[in-house]
Amino acid sequence: MTLSEKKQLQITACKVRMGVIESTYGAKAGHPGGSLSAAEVFTYLYFKEMNIDPANPKWADRDRFVLSKGHTTPGLYSALALRGYFPVEDLPTFRHIDSYLQGHPNMNTVPGVDMSTGSLGQGVSVATGMALAAKHTSKANRVYSLLGDGEIQEGQVWEACMAAAHYKLDNLCIVVDNNGLQIDGNIADVMSPYPIVDKLESFGFYVQAIDGHDFDAIEAAFANAKATEGKPSAIVIKTVKGKGVSFMENDAGWHGKAPNDAEYAQAMTELKAQLAELEA
Repeated sequence: MTLSEKKQLQITACKVRMGVIESTYGAKAGHPGGSLSAAEVFTYLYFKEMNIDPANPKWADRDRFVLSKGHTTPGLYSALALRGYFPVEDLPTFRHIDSYLQGHPNMNTVPGVDMSTGSLGQGVSVATGMALAAKHTSKANRVYSLLGDGEIQEGQVWEACMAAAHYKLDNLCIVVDNNGLQIDGNIADVMSPYPIVDKLESFGFYVQAIDGHDFDAIEAAFANAKATEGKPSAIVIKTVKGKGVSFMENDAGWHGKAPNDAEYAQAMTELKAQLAELEA
């Protein structure tokens, strides 16, 4: 990609992070940590990678995205809003009793959401089914799914992976957000999923491990996945939980906690400074 393209993606990722803070602050609840860590992937998928049409969210030939770690809707909603699926101004209504932007994605109320998710492990199973259906109907669309590294402690994830490899679903690409932390702490201490790359490879996936905050690496990884035939792809992204907000970074306490007034002000000050530097 050109330098100007990369800069625009970086600007958008920063705006996605600002939307995460606006959403969780407005709700006084939510999951900022894992939303912030995946901001670059949300941005790349919706602004570069996927074949989609915000003016026609139910377009039959669109690529599909399934948020398997369904609690990180602040990141997904922020990307969808910035992409034009619904007004950015609606983000602060997140989780309000009368809002269509609830804590887990609802395909019946949120434009651009392809699957209702929340129970960990189930999203990637549905994504596998979507990819299999596309194969059966000779559709060219691709299916993407984002999982948490704590989520892959679920056995259902590996059932889906086994099926994806068995059916040679080369139209499926899963992304594992390896930020190293889940609600109870370090994933290695809670229930270690390591070595993640080796396990995915043993299940028949073409696997790449990259820096999940580097757009050049992200672009190359998705291009390699698209070029791979005969097997599903997995991209393990090494990220920082809470990325972009100093006091949230690498702190498991921000897995599922909203900022208070002072924390909101500090987070937005930091992100606005980052945005100004990128736009300079």
